[in-house]
Amino acid sequence: MDSLSEGIISQLAGARSLVVFTGAGMSAESGVPTFRDAQTGLWARYEPSDLATPEAFARDPALVWQWYAWRRELVAGVEPNAGHQALATWQTRVKAFTVVTQNVDGLHQRAGSDRVLELHGNLHRIICSSEGMEVRDPLPPVAEGGPPRCPQCAAPLRPDVVWFGEALPERAWEGAMQAAARAEVLLSVGTSGLVHPAAGIPLLALQHGAVVVEINPEPTPLSHQVTASVRGTAAQVLPALVERLAPR
Repeated sequence: MDSLSEGIISQLAGARSLVVFTGAGMSAESGVPTFRDAQTGLWARYEPSDLATPEAFARDPALVWQWYAWRRELVAGVEPNAGHQALATWQTRVKAFTVVTQNVDGLHQRAGSDRVLELHGNLHRIICSSEGMEVRDPLPPVAEGGPPRCPQCAAPLRPDVVWFGEALPERAWEGAMQAAARAEVLLSVGTSGLVHPAAGIPLLALQHGAVVVEINPEPTPLSHQVTASVRGTAAQVLPALVERLAPR
């Protein structure tokens, strides 16, 4: 927090259009493991290409379904942290406040954030692998040896997440680019800046003249390009920042 000048604090406080771009570090203090961290125990012997690609699902849909069912159970047992809650509070003070996230855990929404664009999907949504239609609970019975089947066309169901080799969801991606291009301020929180094309969102905001502030425990490829960097975690920095910006 001390690394933010009074000028930047003033711009944050006065912003009418603000985007918060979040990555895995946003949810780390809730206990949500990263993709790699979740490959423990039974799953340690598998490569990402065995668990999170369209080819893997075609080859062994039961294995992929079980992997994501296990991850859903992990996420169901955690709660939004102080960083998620701070953003939900902040949105009430800004005319146009958008969260653009690479996370698939749904914790932003559970904390109360209203406008969340999910670039990589959501673990808790289930869709038809053929038609892309969302299938809501209760899910059909699990087919013998594989995932449940779509009640409309009998294709296997899959998690609504972006697998390696798949394009980002068009509506979320276009919305994120539009929000970044209009933003007066963008915060990049808990993201390595290495996963493309999502990593281009802060750069797009910079190109359009936004103040871009990075919040991350460690330097990233974005650090030398942003307006300011704050070293710390989301749950440490965001509540303190929102408190500092609170109307007096």
